[in-house]
Amino acid sequence: MSTRKIAVLSLAFAAAIPLSACNRDSSATSAADSGGKPVVIGLAVANLQADFFNQIKQSVEAEASAKGVKVQVSDAGGDSATQVNQIQDFISRQVSAIIYIPAGATAAGVPVKAAQRANIPVINVDRNAPDAPGKTFIATDSVAAAKTLGDWVVKQQGGKGNIAILQGQIGTTPQVDRQKGFQEALNAAPGMKVIAQQPADWAQDKGFNVAQDMIQAHQNINVFWGQADAMALGAAQAASNANLNPKPLIVGFDGDKAGIQAVRDGKIDATMVQQTQLMGRLAVDAAIKLAKGEQVPAQQLQTATLLTKADRAKADEFLAKHP
Repeated sequence: MSTRKIAVLSLAFAAAIPLSACNRDSSATSAADSGGKPVVIGLAVANLQADFFNQIKQSVEAEASAKGVKVQVSDAGGDSATQVNQIQDFISRQVSAIIYIPAGATAAGVPVKAAQRANIPVINVDRNAPDAPGKTFIATDSVAAAKTLGDWVVKQQGGKGNIAILQGQIGTTPQVDRQKGFQEALNAAPGMKVIAQQPADWAQDKGFNVAQDMIQAHQNINVFWGQADAMALGAAQAASNANLNPKPLIVGFDGDKAGIQAVRDGKIDATMVQQTQLMGRLAVDAAIKLAKGEQVPAQQLQTATLLTKADRAKADEFLAKHP
């Protein structure tokens, strides 16, 4: 996104023009904010086509319903400009708090600053805006989780191998933190070399295309790491089409339903399962407390679970009930 476009978006917020694209209401209202008004939460989701974000949405709606809180949901469809308008709509509606999953890194702080000017607390989930953090940030400790995954990869490879990395959206919190944690594991194994890395923007189709290009450029890839399960699935398909022998180790991250099923079926070798249901519940709890004027921790990082193809029982457990 250009500097000019960011400026335009900022001006749009200042103008406070109400928009209502892609908003839906759910649950009944009974909880009250510090002024005695019913609590209404705006949930701004990056992209509901991604199962990971859908899991969080479902958890938010279920927890809010259980606590008698109304939720308005917007889906940015992966577009930052759309999300800016949707959050401006939340501000115009004077919601009590906003649960915010940024659609991208560029201009991610613009909605937070606008909400702050309107005295509406923001709860960031999964992704943070470094220049304008919300009142609390709820996410997986991606640095620690990615290091755990990297340590497992190093062990499986006996400390030697060539790695190809399919990166998420460059600059987003999960991409930066996962890259950092995985690299920490590789730093302890000089025999592990990253010979290719390229963004695939969290998408399976892009992961497939990027992995194909990597295979054509490098015939000696031993490990594919998709920084999200969707990209790992794309790499798995590319490796299968290329009839690579020996088959490379393929690992992902997120633990969405498709990723867990792929690990169970042996299509990918491992993933890190995030606690999406817990994140949603924590976000609602934080929103209610902030709406009442209470304090919450600035950061709430959760653990993730390493799931490998050897543990089909655990995969079945996660498929039946996501953590």
